[in-house]
Amino acid sequence: MIFNIINIFKMKKYFKFIFILPVLIMASCSEEFVTIPVQDASTSGNFFKSEVDVRAATAALYGSPWFQFNDKFNWAAGEELAGNLYHTWDQEGQFFYYSYNAGNAHIRSGWLSLYRVVAIASSIINDMPVFATTIPQDVQDRAIAEAKFARAVAYFILTEFWGEVPIVENVTAKVVNNEVSNPKNTKESIYEFIKRDLEFAASKLPLTDTPGRATQWSAKGYLAKTYLTMAQYYSKKDATKATEFFNKSKTIAADVIDNSGLKLMENYADLFLMENNNNPESLFAIQFMQGSYSIGNSLQANFARSSLITGNTEAWGGGKCMTYDFLQDVNPNDKRKSAIYMDLGDVYPDINKANGGYKYFIVNRDPSDPNKVLEGASPTLNHLKKYVVGSAQDHPGKVSTGQATAINQYMLRLADVYLVYVEAAIGLGDNTSDGKALGYLNTIRNRAGLPAKTSVTFRELLKERRVEFGMESMYWYDIKRFFYRDQTAAVDMLSNQKREYVFDRDQSSTAADENTKAGYVLRIAGNNGVVPFNPANINVPIPASEVVLDPMLAPDVPAVDYNF
Repeated sequence: MIFNIINIFKMKKYFKFIFILPVLIMASCSEEFVTIPVQDASTSGNFFKSEVDVRAATAALYGSPWFQFNDKFNWAAGEELAGNLYHTWDQEGQFFYYSYNAGNAHIRSGWLSLYRVVAIASSIINDMPVFATTIPQDVQDRAIAEAKFARAVAYFILTEFWGEVPIVENVTAKVVNNEVSNPKNTKESIYEFIKRDLEFAASKLPLTDTPGRATQWSAKGYLAKTYLTMAQYYSKKDATKATEFFNKSKTIAADVIDNSGLKLMENYADLFLMENNNNPESLFAIQFMQGSYSIGNSLQANFARSSLITGNTEAWGGGKCMTYDFLQDVNPNDKRKSAIYMDLGDVYPDINKANGGYKYFIVNRDPSDPNKVLEGASPTLNHLKKYVVGSAQDHPGKVSTGQATAINQYMLRLADVYLVYVEAAIGLGDNTSDGKALGYLNTIRNRAGLPAKTSVTFRELLKERRVEFGMESMYWYDIKRFFYRDQTAAVDMLSNQKREYVFDRDQSSTAADENTKAGYVLRIAGNNGVVPFNPANINVPIPASEVVLDPMLAPDVPAVDYNF
C-alpha cells in the first residue's frame, strides 16, 4: 500500500529520520513559520532538542505536502466533477465528462499528495514519544495533535473522493517489515479513524496559536463536518445512528460558532485578498508563499484569463469559466458573484493597478489594433476570479513566476461551520424552520446582500453552499452527502445539470456588439447539453499504478474493517 510513498522513504533513507519539507508559510502571516531544510542527516533523536525543533517539524504539515493535491486534482474533481467549472481539455476535462479512469494523472497526483500528508503526519505521531523524551509532555501532545488533525483532514478527503482506502498509521514500521501491501478499509472504519484523530486533536490543541496553525476550533470544525457526513452516510442504513450524528454535529458546530471568538469577514471579497490570509474566518488553510513552483499557490496560473492579469505567461484560464448550470443558481444581486467569477463590467482595482485596475470585457481588443484580440470570450461569457490576485507589479513580494502566489488555500471556513449546523438541523427531514439554524443561514445571506429566509429545504441549502464556496472545491463533498441521503435524486440532479450550454457569437447581420451578452446565442451542445451521471462514478478510481504495485487495492477486492 502507498508503495510509492514507502519507496520514497527508502530511497531517501528516511527510516529513523524525520522528513522535514520546506514549509510554505508567508512571513507576513507569521514570523514563527520559517523555511525548514530537509534533514537527511539528523536522526529524530538528534533533531528534537527543543520546542523550536518540534514546532519546525509540525510546520511541515501546512504547506508543500498538499501542493500536488491542490495544483490540479482539488479543483478538477471539486469543481468540474461537481458541475461548477466548465473546462473540457485533456485529462482535466475528463472530470467534466465523468470520463476519467484509473490512469488519470491528476487522480494519481492527488492520491500521492494526500498520502504524503498522511506519511509525514504519522511520522511525527510515532516518532515524537520515542525521540522527544526531553521535551515537555504538553509540547509533544500539541505536536501529535497537529499531526493527527492534518492526517484526519487528508483521510476525510481520501474517503470522500476514493471511497474505501487503506488506513496506514506507521510508514516506518512498514519499511522495517517490508510491507508494501495493505487492504482497503471500510468507510465505517475510515470515519471512525478520522473521528478519533479529530477528537484527540480537539482535546490537545490550544484555543489559539500562531496564525495559520491548527487550533482546537479547527479540529472541532472538521469534527462537526465529519459527524454531518457520517450522519448522511448512515441516513439510509441506520436512522437512529444518523440522528445521533446529526445532533453531535449541531452541538460541536454551535460550540465553534458561539465560543471560538472567530467571526465572518464583513465583506465576502476580502476573504480572497492576500493581506487577509489567516483572517478570523479561516479555520484551516494551506499556507502558501511566493517564490517558486510547489511553495506557492498555483491556482492563479491555472485560473487566470490572460497575461494581462498575471504579468507573465502563466495564465491558462482563457477557456475556463463557470458552467451555465452554476450561473443559474446565482442571484444577479448576489454580492459574492464578482469575487467568484468575472462578469461583464466588473472592475478589480487590485489587478493591473498601474493602469487604474482591470475591467472585464467579454472580448478585449488592442486599442491600437482593433483586429488584435488580447482576451477572447469564454464558452459561458465569464472567467474565473477566486484565487486570481494579479501580477508581481500589483503585489510586490507576493506573486512570482513558477506558479507561485502567496494566497492561502481555504480548506475550512467559519461560514462552512455555520452551514454545517443548518444541514444538521434539517437532519433526516426535508427542511427546517429552527431559529438558530436560520440565524446562521441568514447571517451568510445578509453578507451576500440576499433576503432572509423563514425556512430552508435541503436542496435550497445545497444551492446556498454551492454559491458560497464556488471555486473553493467544496461542492463535491456536498454532492456526496446528497448522494448518501438520496442516491436517486443526486444522480438525477447531476445528470440534468446544464453542463454543455455554451454561447456562440451571433453571426447575423443585426448582431449586437461583442461586448454585450445580446451579441451571443445560446447553444445546447453535446447530449442535449447534459452529461449523464453513472452512480459508479461517485468515487474516483484508485490509481492504476498503485493497483499494479498492490493488487489488494483492485476494485474487485473487498474492503475490510480496520483493527483499532
